[in-house]
Amino acid sequence: MDFQGILNSDFYAWVFLPLAIFLARVCDVSLGTVRIMLISRGVKLATLIGFFEILVWLLAIGHIMQNLTNFGYYIAYAGGFATGTYVGILIENKLSLGVVILRIITKQDAAELIKHLKEQNYGVTTVDAQGVSGPVKIILMVVNRHDVDDVVGLIKMFNPHAFYSVEDIRFAREGIFPPKRGWINGKYWKYARFRRDWINEKYWKYARFVRKGK
Repeated sequence: MDFQGILNSDFYAWVFLPLAIFLARVCDVSLGTVRIMLISRGVKLATLIGFFEILVWLLAIGHIMQNLTNFGYYIAYAGGFATGTYVGILIENKLSLGVVILRIITKQDAAELIKHLKEQNYGVTTVDAQGVSGPVKIILMVVNRHDVDDVVGLIKMFNPHAFYSVEDIRFAREGIFPPKRGWINGKYWKYARFRRDWINEKYWKYARFVRKGK
């Protein structure tokens, strides 16, 4: 196989290398997004991610500097940056690391909402306050980011017109949080409820029968 001929071919110059640069940029920008997220939360793994991020970037920029006359490389570089930013956002949303403070302000009676939040083992602090149009109830919570969708779902169910805001916080301790759910974040938790149900009464009887048979 003539590798030198392949390296000098138009396919290599206008298809393979631009695609490689595009993918490299997607990787390094995605890593950069994750690195910044981890730095903001004080996770030391960010240093290792930074090493690979700059290594991939150097590989991409090195090919461009060697071929400054190839306009396709510039398009691939810019396109990879934009796509990598989008992919990094998706990764950050999927990881859902850290905790947030959630503020709920409602004029409607919030007794049912507060009751269900406590039943789900969320720490809830309530304050009676005065709004522009009358008395309101302020509910303060510190929750894991992957639980935000669950909490918002309860808000919409019991107090659909309540105002709420979500803010990132770097560190919290001595709070009350639901049991950890491992790698499954809140968004997909509803699809994992089989963990509670797969050994229902029918299967449990079968399991006891098998155990007695042994």
